[in-house]
Amino acid sequence: MLTVALPKGRLGSKVYKLLEKSGYACPEMDDDTRKLVLENKDAGVRYLLVKPTDVPVYVERGVADVGIAGKDILEESEAQVYELMDLGFGKCRMAVAAPQGYVENPDRTLRVATKFVKIASTHFAKKGRNIDIINLHGSIELAPIVGLSDVIVDIVESGSTLRENNLVVIEEFMPISARFFANVSSYKFNETEINKMLQCLKEAIDD
Repeated sequence: MLTVALPKGRLGSKVYKLLEKSGYACPEMDDDTRKLVLENKDAGVRYLLVKPTDVPVYVERGVADVGIAGKDILEESEAQVYELMDLGFGKCRMAVAAPQGYVENPDRTLRVATKFVKIASTHFAKKGRNIDIINLHGSIELAPIVGLSDVIVDIVESGSTLRENNLVVIEEFMPISARFFANVSSYKFNETEINKMLQCLKEAIDD
């Protein structure tokens, strides 16, 4: 039986519909259940319902054989897993945004507000830019408005929140979508089962 770490929330709903279409349905998932572990022995699958940011942890640690999460979560976690497939939905991008009319001063340390600390640090390190990371967990757009930061690094989908707060994207640097990935050891010992699920997912997406 394959154990799948499944993200709860909006992305999780899309992921489950894809798994259902792929032949990995779980009847209990349709109920208003509070269970965190669901099984379908006939389909040979067990689901662990976890917070999206925790999915790579469960997979990397071997509690789950495979998992599905956004590319942003994978990059931020730096989890050592096998990324097997871009599922092609949940698309958005990681971007640097600033107030309209912002002009960067290269001689001063750049203040960056974000919840993606590792992603932002890596990005600016590649550019050789000195930064001061301000770790926030919500309402990131507020930081440059009130002078807490110069710019933000955040996920942008439609850009409507930025526009409503007079912010503009000044750089996009990472495309994001849902990814299917596996635990390194599990892939070695359960390669047949994992590749079967991978193939079923591909066929469901192409259908």
